[in-house]
Amino acid sequence: MRKLRVAVMMLEDSVPPDNIEGLTDKEIAPYKTEYDVLSALEELGHEARPLPVSDELGAIRVGLRHMKPHIVFNLLEEFRGVGIYVPYVLGYLELMRQPYTGCNPYGMMLTHNKAVAKKILKHHRIPAPDFAMFPQGRAIRRPRRLQFPLIVKSTTEHGSVGIAQASVVHDDEKLAERVEFVHGELQTDAIAEEFIEGRELYVGVIGNQRLDTFPVWELRFEELPDDAPRIATAKVKWDWGYQKKIGVTTQAAKKLPEGAEERIYRLCKRAYRLLGQSGYARMDLRLTAEGRIYLLESNPNPQLEFGEDFAESAELARVPYDRLIQRILNLGLRYGAEWKS
Repeated sequence: MRKLRVAVMMLEDSVPPDNIEGLTDKEIAPYKTEYDVLSALEELGHEARPLPVSDELGAIRVGLRHMKPHIVFNLLEEFRGVGIYVPYVLGYLELMRQPYTGCNPYGMMLTHNKAVAKKILKHHRIPAPDFAMFPQGRAIRRPRRLQFPLIVKSTTEHGSVGIAQASVVHDDEKLAERVEFVHGELQTDAIAEEFIEGRELYVGVIGNQRLDTFPVWELRFEELPDDAPRIATAKVKWDWGYQKKIGVTTQAAKKLPEGAEERIYRLCKRAYRLLGQSGYARMDLRLTAEGRIYLLESNPNPQLEFGEDFAESAELARVPYDRLIQRILNLGLRYGAEWKS
């Protein structure tokens, strides 16, 4: 295997220490992904160094000129505090003719805006919840075709930012309240989509042209009250104490309806291509009691922490963590960016 110089692009505040011995899980959490990826790259024999990013593109250019990496391993989730700016940073790398891992700027831009992504999927008859957009500064009027219950989200924030139990609404008054919350607290447009009751499923997709899927994964809530909606709120994703309280577990999905697994894989691959994605992504789906499958979102460059859903599902597919990281590197090197032609 060829030894590579790899610049691991991450937020300045996420650069891990050289050694985490003696630190608690809580102390490690803010930079666990970055530490895991750097460690895996070094174990694979590559020369890996952090490329810290603050709020200036010029610093990236200086860092790349100094390191001269064969490839940038992209772990950047925001730039200047804005997630939708990450595709611009990747576009900057392409202008510099610098290979990088993960999704390309075009695919990332499409999927960052939930409304745009959903319009594309609906146009191509991908089964997805009905929805409506509520831009900032406009009257909040629900289209008659959009029936309750609904779930209200930001159009551009990811990682369950702004999502709580109160995000699921059952009347126009609560809909207006939650839309106003998104407008006021998150400073983004809001989207309200049909709330699909059912099992919460995830599927990892990896590849550029030739795509592979990892086993269907499921998010389960063992202790959540029966009347509470089963959704991945911000607390479910990031609050360990709350996870323990309501019995959050993730595992390979069991007892899927006959034929559902293959239908899910075909659906995920088709959506991945329609949204112009490359590298790797995680698809979020719902499976109803009647066996209907709905695609909720596509998440480019999902969480790569060792032991998290994406890596765990890869492990079940006999792709251990180090091989997963190497495969992501290889896909980045092979991606057909415009400057290569």
